Amino acid sequence: MATTNLRSEMRDKDRGGRDDRMDKDGDDRKGRGGFHRKKVCRFCSDSDFVLDYKDVRMMQSFVTEHGKIVPRRISGNCALHQRQLTTAVKRARNIALVGYVSMGA
Repeated sequence: MATTNLRSEMRDKDRGGRDDRMDKDGDDRKGRGGFHRKKVCRFCSDSDFVLDYKDVRMMQSFVTEHGKIVPRRISGNCALHQRQLTTAVKRARNIALVGYVSMGA
């Protein structure tokens, strides 16, 4: 029985078994990921951070360069503030404070 186990180990080693494989980054980490910090809604945590459609600089941080609104799983907003943000971005687009697309597109 020990010889069978030894043979299977040798066969896996010769064929590049699972133990020898590395992931895409080139490191040999076991498992999928590392530590993920929970995203916190900026608007809930800081009462001074007010959601206003006239604040162009704040709106640009929630819009990609292609003009898409950043989803809440990326931005970390809560559902209530993500809905308010979407409305504010649409209002800012309507009065041409924020573009529908970037300049180069």
